[in-house]
Amino acid sequence: MTDKKTFSKRLEHFTLNEKEITVREDAPKGLRDFVPIAFYDLGKQPSDLLPIVCKVLKVVPEGNWTEFPNIDYEIKSHLENCDWFFVYDIIELILQKLNTKERTNFSEEINEFFIMNGIGWKINENQIETRGDEVFETAVKNVVEVLEVAKLDTAKTEIREAIIDLSRRPTPDITGAIQHSLACLECISREITGDRKLTMGKIIEKHPNIVPKPLDSAIEKIWGFASNQGRHLQEGQAPEYLEAELVVELTSAIATYLGKKYSGQNSNQSDRASDLF
Repeated sequence: MTDKKTFSKRLEHFTLNEKEITVREDAPKGLRDFVPIAFYDLGKQPSDLLPIVCKVLKVVPEGNWTEFPNIDYEIKSHLENCDWFFVYDIIELILQKLNTKERTNFSEEINEFFIMNGIGWKINENQIETRGDEVFETAVKNVVEVLEVAKLDTAKTEIREAIIDLSRRPTPDITGAIQHSLACLECISREITGDRKLTMGKIIEKHPNIVPKPLDSAIEKIWGFASNQGRHLQEGQAPEYLEAELVVELTSAIATYLGKKYSGQNSNQSDRASDLF
């Protein structure tokens, strides 16, 4: 297994150039070819990978004995011809079979491939999740960290569930992602205002200054959109993935602000947001 950094990384010439995300509901040929390469680089053999591939695809090994080219060819044939989402299932099962050091190296290689090839997925905690652009990723990362410090565990769970819904394969749960992101805001707002039984809509009416004006209108508009698209969905008006991603990104940014105010992360502890209402 390769442990040493490559020349470009060792001498800090390597930069991870992020390409625009163009691939979500697909596993391009390059990825299908790269998965075995990254696996073999851990010091593994095709006979180590074949049972994983066969288990995911529910097929029986052909009984080949020679690692190269026979078993390797069998693996690549399966990867080339399977449905796109099974490729990501195979990656996840590979991660389950590796030790900690191997998982770290394999995850790094696959994540770099995703970024450099515009694939909208990432490995996080040994599972594949949706990956957005830099703004989206920063917003989600920040809100999880802030809510953890603020000990707003329910809100943190809701935003994580929103990410999980966006990550579902083969079809993301768009309305679920919108609902969970809204629930995150609702949980925080209830804690901040002390009105733990009110819905988000009622909280906005009763506490219009929950965020500084005129930004307060942002919460109201997000609530309105989420209510229509996430709760009261009408036939023929289903939201698209990008719309759900935008809602998650916006609610994450607002939840980060509210979480910081609640826990005093950017000010004195006495300046808690709950003191403002």
